[in-house]
Amino acid sequence: MTNISKEHSDRLYWLGRYTERFFITLRSLDKLYDRMIDGRHGYTEYLGYFGLPDKYKDSHDFIHSFLYDGSNQNSAAYSLERAYDNGIVLREEISTKTLSFLQMAKDTLISSQSKANVRLSLLPLKDILYSFWGSVNEHIYDDEIRNIIYIGKTIERLDLYMRMKYPFATVEKEFIRLCKNLHRVPKDTPYRYNTKYLCTVVEILGTEDDYKLGSDKAIQSLEHLFDPMEATV
Repeated sequence: MTNISKEHSDRLYWLGRYTERFFITLRSLDKLYDRMIDGRHGYTEYLGYFGLPDKYKDSHDFIHSFLYDGSNQNSAAYSLERAYDNGIVLREEISTKTLSFLQMAKDTLISSQSKANVRLSLLPLKDILYSFWGSVNEHIYDDEIRNIIYIGKTIERLDLYMRMKYPFATVEKEFIRLCKNLHRVPKDTPYRYNTKYLCTVVEILGTEDDYKLGSDKAIQSLEHLFDPMEATV
């Protein structure tokens, strides 16, 4: 097992989070296209999930911003750029092959802006992202490196699923997956989860009723999951 610095552990974690955020943002925007085709102002509900104001002229303005505006921290472009930034620093850990899929995703997203059918031009991104995760499994031989990336991925998915009010059964499955990844972390790694916050999430996601009442608290606890643990006397 490789000794990973705290800085690189953070970058591995955020590589997983931002890559998954990019994927889920794309998937969510694709669903919103269907609503807008039906004439509904579907994006306001999406903004509400994240407590964001509606400052967009219309649906097309919203879609363009959330796809391509790199200054919009909630956009697909922003998440992909942050994932790529981390991947560049981690090239030796994740392999150039794995990084190349993020570059391919960037190229595809940029070129889609000039296409007549934007939605059609974005379809290859799904396969590119699946190829990225396949390359993570194929070309990263250090279990700890791979596992930290997947912890970031599953935390991001769980966070977004709870914000977007996904059914409890779906959230529960992702939480079980997260716990499996967390328990694979070696004891001597610098990237240990905080048991206090994990216990809070465990309690809230114990039942569907608790999930409905306490999802906001669970989201907050996830954000602090890797805070340093308080020293015991």
